Amino acid sequence: MIASSDDLRFVHRYVKGSSPTTLLLLHGTGGDENDLLPLGRQVLPEAHLLSPRGKVLENGMPRFFKRLAMGVFDMEDLTQQTHALADFVEQAADHYRLDRDEIVALGYSNGANIAASLLLLHPNLLRRAALLHAMLPFDPGEFPDLGGTLVLLTGGRQDPYIAAEQTQALADLLGRAGADVTLEWQPGGHQLTHQEIETL
Repeated sequence: MIASSDDLRFVHRYVKGSSPTTLLLLHGTGGDENDLLPLGRQVLPEAHLLSPRGKVLENGMPRFFKRLAMGVFDMEDLTQQTHALADFVEQAADHYRLDRDEIVALGYSNGANIAASLLLLHPNLLRRAALLHAMLPFDPGEFPDLGGTLVLLTGGRQDPYIAAEQTQALADLLGRAGADVTLEWQPGGHQLTHQEIETL
């Protein structure tokens, strides 16, 4: 069953599963709420799938937050959109009767970056996250308490959009905040690879 509710303030897709786990699917720039549904079903066939569409448009392409240039984020908008997404997840958990302790983020590129922002600003929202081609969205100053949170990071050594050191910086910060972090590298660029998908 596929459902969507206008009451939750994000255009989204919800696919009911049979396990307690919910995959929060967060697309990359130019994607939408449909893009990661096949991947989500492949990764966890029995999970609920919750897939919102980013509210920001960049040259007509949906994103989860504004940027000023490649790799330069609009920090005010990032903060606002992160809080809005956290509210959506909380409301969706009530609406679809989801187990809040079993919500797992799976984000790619822009979606992975806002998932990282969720971890930093709302550390109790997610207990697990897979961040594919992510970078450190901002320096939080003070570390959140991410003890018990499992995070998988993947990155491309030749990624033209996200330098390897930016992904490493995110891994280091999450680790210092107490998360159990696994960082997997692949030799290519920004595209998802079969090797990455097999690590999920």
